[in-house]
Amino acid sequence: MLHVALWEPEIPPNTGNVARLCAATGTRLHLIGRLGFRLDDRSLRRAGIDYWHAVDVVTHVTFADFEAALRRQPTPPAPLPKGKGEIRLAALDEQGADSSDAERSEASASVSPLPFREGGPGGVGCLPLWCIETPAAVPYTRAEFADGDCLLFGSESSGLPPSVRERFAERTVGVPMPTGAVRSLNLATTVGIVLYDALRRLHGW
Repeated sequence: MLHVALWEPEIPPNTGNVARLCAATGTRLHLIGRLGFRLDDRSLRRAGIDYWHAVDVVTHVTFADFEAALRRQPTPPAPLPKGKGEIRLAALDEQGADSSDAERSEASASVSPLPFREGGPGGVGCLPLWCIETPAAVPYTRAEFADGDCLLFGSESSGLPPSVRERFAERTVGVPMPTGAVRSLNLATTVGIVLYDALRRLHGW
């Protein structure tokens, strides 16, 4: 199973589209930090997100909480029966939690060059994490994805925090934009491109 993580997503339709991708592919969705929207049933219905029951979603107040969960690598859940499911919230209220700058800042850690595997050159305990940023010097096609990897995407307005970009610089890839006519791609579009290519390679589609 792959994981998709969104750092402080701001626009509900973008997260809704990413959630649809995750529901369709059996990918676990992680929402990190303060959200720009609510996750209560009424707000989800208003946004037209009627498939939320099929999304395996976990929220994390801080990046450190997300790291701890990813290191544990929980086993995939049993398939959800039609019309059933639950949102698992980790200490977030319906308005989202307010993460302080201190909480968001992470101590720097050594990371390994591509490719990366648990117990490889980076050492035991390194995260199976890929940061997807625009722009990035290395295209996502260079990444060697493995089962259990997590694809981390930044917020729509500011991307990933500088501390995360610096710490995982050698684990950062992006989607090429040859014309240079736009600053970035839509968040949900970027997730779809990278997620489906990773799944294609893992499953031989």
